[in-house]
Amino acid sequence: MTERNFIPLNIAVLVVSDTRTDADDISGTALIERIRETGHIPVEKLIVPDSIYAIRSVVSRWIADEAVQVIISTGGTGVTGRDGTPEAIEPLLDKKLDGFGEIFRMISYQSIKTSTIQSRAIAGVANATYIFCLPGSSGACKTAWDDLIKDQLDFRTRPCNLVQLMPRLMEK
Repeated sequence: MTERNFIPLNIAVLVVSDTRTDADDISGTALIERIRETGHIPVEKLIVPDSIYAIRSVVSRWIADEAVQVIISTGGTGVTGRDGTPEAIEPLLDKKLDGFGEIFRMISYQSIKTSTIQSRAIAGVANATYIFCLPGSSGACKTAWDDLIKDQLDFRTRPCNLVQLMPRLMEK
């Protein structure tokens, strides 16, 4: 079997919160640290309020930017009145990766049991950009990255990974 080389990806991080600032953001910071540790490139990190239109504005800009290959958001995936990240992102997706949310909740069940049903974590592809929407807790971000996203964003992962599909994402 031929050895594959790691391919660093440009990843943008969006923190969805009405209360967090750069000074006290734990989840976005944990994601940036993990992105760097694995050899990927964090190209931008922003914090926006729990507003469908604020979220959609930033994510739309990143989707249109060819330099951004992956977007990871944290926050706004719960069930309260202000949680609107899935509603903001889903209309932008060309394709959903339903298995992401299913597997994320399965993995989360091991540590938080039935509380995992409160998560509406989603993922998909828009304009050849992978998008992952995670809960706002740092534990959820670490779980999603360590147990799921990291391997799928690593070209060396076998039998298959999301990186190897990137050249074909714009096929018609």
